[in-house]
Amino acid sequence: VQLVESGGGLVQPGGSLRLSCAASGFTFSSYPMYWYRQAPGKGREFVARISDTGAITNYLDSVKGRFTISRDNAKNTVYLQLNSLKPEDTAVYYCYAFVRYGYWGQGTQVTVSS
Repeated sequence: VQLVESGGGLVQPGGSLRLSCAASGFTFSSYPMYWYRQAPGKGREFVARISDTGAITNYLDSVKGRFTISRDNAKNTVYLQLNSLKPEDTAVYYCYAFVRYGYWGQGTQVTVSS
């Protein structure tokens, strides 16, 4: 199993980014996918989940209405659209899948600052 995130960067408050996670090594369309984040000096926290078909999504309360998780099963890729970004969204964002065991990507840095 391999998960590779991309799309992070430096953005001003109120700005947007789209993160991508390219998955390989398993039947992507059969598994829910997750995004987590870890801010400096804090533990890793759940951000969003999407079901295998994409029909069901769940979010951390503080990102509801601002972030959107989606997936393209033909491309084995899960996305996280980040809108109306705030400084407190600054973190390393990780893609996660549980395929008999838990697997993490290497993370992508999102920095929200003026």
